[in-house]
Amino acid sequence: MAAHFGRRLRKGAATTAVAAAAVAALSASQAPGVTVDGQGRQTSSDATPSPDDTVDSATGNSPYYTDLPPLNSPSPAPSTGAGEAVPGSAEAGIPATVLDAYKKAEAALREKKPGCNLPWQLLAAIGKVESGQARGGRVTADGTTVSPILGPQLDGNGFATIRDTDNGAYDGNSTYDHAVGPMQFIPSTWEWAGRDGNGDGRKDPNNIYDAALAAGHYLCRFGWDLSDQADLNKAILSYNNSTDYLNTVLSWLEYYRRGTHEIPDGTGALPGGRSDDTTTRPSPSAPGTSSPKPDPKPGKPSGSSPSPGPNAPDTGSPTTPPPSTDPTPTPPPTSTPTPTDTVHHLQDAGTERLTAMAGDAFTERISARAETETGKAVAKVRVRFTVVGDTDTTFTGGESVATVLTNSSGVAVAPALRAGEKTGEFTVRATVVGRAFPGLAYPVTVTERAADALVRTSEAELTCTPGGEFAEPVEVRATYDGAAADGVAATATLIKSADDPTVNDKGPYFKDADGRTIRTLSGLTTDENGLLKLPQLYADDTAGTFLLRITTAGGATLTVELTVAEATTTSPSPSETPST
Repeated sequence: MAAHFGRRLRKGAATTAVAAAAVAALSASQAPGVTVDGQGRQTSSDATPSPDDTVDSATGNSPYYTDLPPLNSPSPAPSTGAGEAVPGSAEAGIPATVLDAYKKAEAALREKKPGCNLPWQLLAAIGKVESGQARGGRVTADGTTVSPILGPQLDGNGFATIRDTDNGAYDGNSTYDHAVGPMQFIPSTWEWAGRDGNGDGRKDPNNIYDAALAAGHYLCRFGWDLSDQADLNKAILSYNNSTDYLNTVLSWLEYYRRGTHEIPDGTGALPGGRSDDTTTRPSPSAPGTSSPKPDPKPGKPSGSSPSPGPNAPDTGSPTTPPPSTDPTPTPPPTSTPTPTDTVHHLQDAGTERLTAMAGDAFTERISARAETETGKAVAKVRVRFTVVGDTDTTFTGGESVATVLTNSSGVAVAPALRAGEKTGEFTVRATVVGRAFPGLAYPVTVTERAADALVRTSEAELTCTPGGEFAEPVEVRATYDGAAADGVAATATLIKSADDPTVNDKGPYFKDADGRTIRTLSGLTTDENGLLKLPQLYADDTAGTFLLRITTAGGATLTVELTVAEATTTSPSPSETPST
C-alpha cells in the first residue's frame, strides 16, 4: 500500500510541467471567456449574469488538492496481463465503495433530473480534488469516513471568513465554519443540499453516498445541462470559484473518462499538492516567480503536523489540524467588520402577493433588502430563502433552499418558485447567513388547478335510438385565461333539467367496469392539452331530449344536449311511385 502513496509527487519536474501545459491547453479550449482576478478567482467576460454570480460555492472556496493526473491513459494496454500493474494505476483507480457511491448518484440523478446529464466521472474528479477520494477510500462498509474530513476554519486567514452557521454540529467549531466530508461541503450549504444517499435516514456529510448524491443535486441545480461545456464550467465554478480549480477538475474528468478501475478501499493514492501551499506551487497570478521546493514526504505535505491517530479527523482538501477542542472560543479578529457584520435587518423589497395554481411557475419573485440600522443598503451579503411548511413547492431546479448574494442596492432576489401539487398556504423565510436576528416571512398560496371555460371539440349532434349507443363521443377542451388547462379535476352528470341538477334516473347513461349503469362520473382529469374525452354513452328505452352537465374546478360549466329518438323513415315521393 505504501507504494501507492506519493507516486504522483515523485514524478520528475519535467512531467509536472508537461501535465500543467496539457491542463492549460484543455482549459483554453474548454473554458472560453474566463479570466482571473488578483486573488485567482474566476471572472467571466460575459455581460450576461449567471446563477453562480449570486450563490455560495459548495465549499466556501476552501483549499483543494492540486495534483494533476498522469499523462498516460488510465486504460491498460491490450498486451497488459491481468495481474500486471499499469503505470499510474494508483491515480486511475478509485476505491470500491467510493466508486459505487459516484455511480449510484449518477443513476439517481438520471432518474430525478435526466436533463442534467451528470456523469459519475465528474463526481470522481471533484472527489479527487476535494479529498483524494475520501483519503484513498478510508471508509466503512456503509460509506462513512473512518474519521471526519475537515477543511481549515474559515476565519479569513488566507481563506474566506464564514462565521459559525451550525453551532459546531458538523465541524465541531462554534466560532467559524469548516468544509466537511469527502465532498467538502460547508455547513450552511449542506443544510439545504444534504441528501440521504445510502437510505439510513440520515444526511451525513462524512458519508460518501450522502455526499456524492448531494454533490450531484448541487451540480444539477438551475437546470444546467452538464453535457454542454458552458453549463459544465458554471457548475464546477459554483462548487469552488477559481479558474485553477476548474482546470484541475476538468483534467481529472477527462482522465477518468478515458478509463478507470476499482481498487480496494483504503488503498488509493493520497494527493500532496494544495492550492494554499505557495511554497510548492507558483501563484496563478505570477507563474514561475518561485521555484518549487523538494517534494514532501509521501502522503504528508511539508510543514504539516505529525500524522493523527486512527480516530483523529482527517483533513480533506486541506491538511491542517482539526478544530481546537479548547472550550474557550477563538476570539474574532479585530479587522474591519465584514458586510454581514453591518446588517441590522432585512426589509421586503416590494414583493407582491405570491399565488399560483398547482403545477405553475409563480410570476412574482421574492425580493429582500439587507440594511444597516440606519437603513443603508448592504451589498455582498448572503441571504438564504427557505421554503417552510407542508408543501411540495420548490425553487426552480427542485431545491427548497436558495442562497443569494445581495446586489449593489442591497437586494437579493430569490429564484422563481414553481408550485407543486399540494394546495394550501405555506411560508418562504428569508434570513441573513451568519446573523441570528429574525428574518422575513413571506406567505405563499398554491390553489388547485382550475379552468374558466369549457367547449366541445366537435359540433356534431349527439343522437341515439332507444336501447342503442351514441356514435359520437363527448370531448371537451378546458382553458384558463385562454391557455390549455391541464390536470384539472372534472365531473360529468346526466341531470334532470337545466334548473334541476339532480341525477336523472332515465335516459342516457355510462357503464362502470362491471357493466352497471351509472349517470355520474367523478375523478375525471383533463390531459396535458386540456382535453377531456368521456367514456361511451348508451341509451335506455326512454325517448326524449336529455342533458349532460360537465363541471370543473374553478367553476367552468358546460351543458351538452343529448337526443334519444326512433330513427325516422321517409315515404317515397309521388314521382318515385312505380307505374302500373
